[in-house]
Amino acid sequence: MELLKGLPWRRAFLAVILNLLALSLSTTALLGSYWCTGTQKVPKPLCGKSKATKCIGVPMPPDAGASNVSSQDVVHYSWETGDDRFAFRYFHTGMWLSCEESMEGPEEKCRSFIELSPPAERGILWLSLGSEMLYISLLLISFILLMVEMLHTGNPVCGLKLNAFAAVSSVLSGLLGMVAHMMYTQVFQATVNLGPEDWRPHSWDYGWAFYMAWASFTCCMASAVTTLNTYTKTVLEFKRNHIKGYNGSFRDQPQHHQCFIQQRISSYYEPQDKPFHSVSEGVDFYSELQQKVLQQEPELELDEVLGQVIGEDHC
Repeated sequence: MELLKGLPWRRAFLAVILNLLALSLSTTALLGSYWCTGTQKVPKPLCGKSKATKCIGVPMPPDAGASNVSSQDVVHYSWETGDDRFAFRYFHTGMWLSCEESMEGPEEKCRSFIELSPPAERGILWLSLGSEMLYISLLLISFILLMVEMLHTGNPVCGLKLNAFAAVSSVLSGLLGMVAHMMYTQVFQATVNLGPEDWRPHSWDYGWAFYMAWASFTCCMASAVTTLNTYTKTVLEFKRNHIKGYNGSFRDQPQHHQCFIQQRISSYYEPQDKPFHSVSEGVDFYSELQQKVLQQEPELELDEVLGQVIGEDHC
């Protein structure tokens, strides 16, 4: 029995861990610039004093320094042909920035990916960024609700409601994250074909931030499934204990006790006008009954209170 009592707590703890992992991965992926990586084919620069590698060497005549002709007027010849005339520089791109290796030095040159994308695709890119931010926001809300549920153990009904809201928030965040990742993939492929000439990659592949974003989506949906499983199991256990307790403990009660409880159970488990009944209604009913007992005079018994609550209803 102790093991069964500990299982809901373990499932809630697992949901919190998965949600926190999804939140961390998604935030890191959004701030990173390694969604896509590859190489760009650019012409090699001329070799000079500051550039000795990945450049085109130009032999200078011995009398070039003595002549009055400037270096710009001198005709340079290079025997390199084909791909030898080009250099393949490394680049990496994220949702915000696109950085590429500089041919003049070790530093990187970064540009805004929003400006590099085609004008027709910028609206989709902004939608992708907005969906990604909403995805992280809903993950944070779900994490807060799950933490409050674990720490707030005094009222099981409030815990059940928090669990339901956390599950809905996790599912919505997962759907938004999936849409955001797919839209960014579409925008990047359009930028590869229609982007600026000096940026178009020669070869590219997805980077670690892209896989981290999809790993975050997987953890988010796993957290949502775990939270829904906890909610469903709690509801089923409550219904089972509810029915078992009344079948065993109220058989020896007076007739109006059995009549009143039977009416409440029938109205709760057999839908008539409402499409469904909340689990909290059954628990709130007994809380209301307990408050009415406490509000009555001390000499009144439970039988008299139930008789007043039933009123005109009879079996």
